[in-house]
Amino acid sequence: MLSAFANTLKIPELRRRVFFTLGLVFICRLVTSVPVPGVDAVALERVIADIESQTGGGFLSWVDLFSGGALRNCAVGALGIMPYISASIILQLMTAIVPALERLAREGDSGRQKLTQYTRYLTLVICLVQGLTLAMNLENPAMLGITRDIVIHKGWWFRLMTILSLTTGTMLLMWLGEQMTERGIGNGISMIITVNIVSRLPQALYAAGTMFKPVDGVAQFSPFYLVFLLLMVFLVTAGTIALTQSQRRIPIHTTKRVVGRKVYGGQNTYMPLRVNYSGVMPIIFASAMLVFPTAILRRFDFTRPLGEALNMGEPLYLLVYGAMILFFSYFWVATQFNPLQIADDLKRNGGYVPGIRPGRPTAEFLDKTMTRITLVGAVFLTVIAVIPTVMAKQFGVPWLVSSFLGGTSLLIIVGVALDTMRQVESHLLMRHYDGFLKKGRLRSRR
Repeated sequence: MLSAFANTLKIPELRRRVFFTLGLVFICRLVTSVPVPGVDAVALERVIADIESQTGGGFLSWVDLFSGGALRNCAVGALGIMPYISASIILQLMTAIVPALERLAREGDSGRQKLTQYTRYLTLVICLVQGLTLAMNLENPAMLGITRDIVIHKGWWFRLMTILSLTTGTMLLMWLGEQMTERGIGNGISMIITVNIVSRLPQALYAAGTMFKPVDGVAQFSPFYLVFLLLMVFLVTAGTIALTQSQRRIPIHTTKRVVGRKVYGGQNTYMPLRVNYSGVMPIIFASAMLVFPTAILRRFDFTRPLGEALNMGEPLYLLVYGAMILFFSYFWVATQFNPLQIADDLKRNGGYVPGIRPGRPTAEFLDKTMTRITLVGAVFLTVIAVIPTVMAKQFGVPWLVSSFLGGTSLLIIVGVALDTMRQVESHLLMRHYDGFLKKGRLRSRR
């Protein structure tokens, strides 16, 4: 594997792509460090630290993790790339519902370019809304349950400056991600999120080290906790890799066709159905859907007990959170996986599943198979998602440490790392270099 990394520098095109990606990553980290004018950075950092000290973290802590610490600094990249992700998810869901968008998706490159442009416009709208919301929350910290003031000079001038700065930062990150995808290595948007998450790893390691330092001569955690923590890291990481790579292979046979003097078809191949077809989307949906109802319930006296019961780490929260992940796993598959279209495409191209009649029987078989493997993937995804909260609630592990033991962050890191290594390996194999594995090749999540 080390020789494969060394060989990446021997190929001019691959070397140029790698260094181009590293340069854009450096610029993305600069965006998360330039502060927005008018905010007391020291007070905001203390607020985020207080929230992180709570059991289970908090929504602001979760957002700060994905922005790479930009929210803690109130930087121009505080919104991160999440508005673009939200816009992409909304457009994908609307494509399965709105016939006009579905026709655009089938028009090839021209249709995809129009959908990309719509995604950018929607990203701009989401940035304006989220920027105004964040500015108002910073002006009125009591809305977040915070007593200390964060903004130095309040008013519409601060709001307009904050909205303009945050929107510009997000649009710049979006453009950098697109350039990284086109001229660099890996998916640019996913790479930015991964870099932001990994940037918190040194702080997590430091927090993990302080867990075992004695305080007043008494150790906080025994050495058995260290062994248990290392074992958990290994098992959860291995399980996440297995979940990301697992697939059910449906055998596909194609009939022979004679066109002129050439014979087409007559091959045996397979259709890969991923166990975790929805990826990390159910966790993102479930987290976002639980935040706003909980905040509304805590505003009224007669619903405040229910809102407190839905705090991160509470048993009711874990139950509802797990149920929503299961629901959104099937919801994403229902909107993105179309067995009727796949069956029609197979029938049109002369392909069939052995033992299954073409047409509707094939669609029913694919739907039944996808339903079964989605259940396995959704249950496994739920277990990985709740591990950080359980570790923080039951075992007292700091949230900054437990957030790397599962959940969204680990899934994104593993998935992006595998995809990036697969792209690098394809460049190496095309030029007759050894890949990362001596036997076999890395499989794509797609």
